[in-house]
Amino acid sequence: MPQSERDSQIPPTAVWWHVYPLGFLGAERSVADLGGTEVRHRLSALTGWLDYSLDLGVEGWVLGPLFAAETHGYDTVDHFRVDPRLGDEQDLLELLDAARSRGLRIVLDGVFNHVGRGFEQYRRAVAEGPDSEAARWFQLDWSDPGGPRPLLFEGHDQLVTLAHENPAVVDYVVAVLDHWCARGVDGWRLDAAYAAPTAFWQQVTGRIRHAHPDCWLFAELIHGDYAEFVAESGVDSATQYELWKAIPSSLNDANFFELAHALGRHDHYLDSFAPVTFLGNHDTTRIASALRDSDLLPHALAVLFGVGGTPVVYAGDEQGYTGVKYERVGGDDEVRPKFPDSPGEFSALGAQLFDLYRALIEFRSARPWLVDARTDVVHLENTTAVFVTRAASGTGERLAIALNLELSPRLLPLPAGNWSTVLGSAGPGPDGVHVPAKGWALLVA
Repeated sequence: MPQSERDSQIPPTAVWWHVYPLGFLGAERSVADLGGTEVRHRLSALTGWLDYSLDLGVEGWVLGPLFAAETHGYDTVDHFRVDPRLGDEQDLLELLDAARSRGLRIVLDGVFNHVGRGFEQYRRAVAEGPDSEAARWFQLDWSDPGGPRPLLFEGHDQLVTLAHENPAVVDYVVAVLDHWCARGVDGWRLDAAYAAPTAFWQQVTGRIRHAHPDCWLFAELIHGDYAEFVAESGVDSATQYELWKAIPSSLNDANFFELAHALGRHDHYLDSFAPVTFLGNHDTTRIASALRDSDLLPHALAVLFGVGGTPVVYAGDEQGYTGVKYERVGGDDEVRPKFPDSPGEFSALGAQLFDLYRALIEFRSARPWLVDARTDVVHLENTTAVFVTRAASGTGERLAIALNLELSPRLLPLPAGNWSTVLGSAGPGPDGVHVPAKGWALLVA
């Protein structure tokens, strides 16, 4: 789709649905399991989930790795070709068109810090030797007579790190982004962005913005100075792992001081960009399993949807899916399961939670000022807290998040105002807000 036909830049107020396609569609564990040149046209099955996500209330999808890879998708061998376990380019284009016709945006997963050993330039480097042009795409140690030893991504033997200082690598990444943006992709999640130099990303983002100024780019950051990275790299946003960790940890440990500290850090990031917020993804234990008390799941959701940022819901969390991430071979399997063939096959057990997610997303979507809102601590104890989120513009919009972990009701203070409960079970009054045992509420004034 030509750039001139595309809509304006993705609104940062959007709530996203994150899908890991290889697991969601039940693809083979390895492309070698396909045999020969067989292609499985599974991507078309995702079209049946577009209306489900619209019912949930999201405005777009973040699609995990789609490009030709060897196993889990992050060992890419060809960024210009759809993984044959999922389909082909026509399947992807049809999915993009179906999403666009419904007003949904699609963000793809770009894996550009490392590649799989089957990547063409790596195979050429091994075959052609240390003086070849292909060898300059990687950091290779040629001292071993058995063959070159590449720099690996975090010790994973099949993930070969690219040489990001090589202009040819920059050109390649820009070409990939341009190729798919020209076909209707709205943005990119930049996998393991923290592992590549910000100077590399700055070159990439500067060039892609020239060709596709509406493209939304967010970096996977796990540690470090998020604000500095965003400023130096030129990306629009970054994953907020600090808040991801603090939400379940504070609930499990009955320590809202940890959450208050994280929200203070979160406000600092909001001074320069709107972080991508989440409670789980394809790399983490699902929130329903991370919480020791399932009664506290609404508390976690109230924080996610009640503070600044761009929330992303990992597919299945809205149905109460469980799953633990393990540090071993196959350790991601529980959090990357195959989904039913259609939404109508979900168990009725997830319906109540789905309705809560839908209500919270509707609540958030009606308040676009939340994207860069700041959060103040009004009341703070280990087991009770009241946070007030206010519009950064100073226009007066605000909401309150009241949380109670105790086994008895509590009366918690509220700032002056005519407060009413929108979601949750707490009742406001002239003396504060009455929150039942293990209760929560989102209130507006």
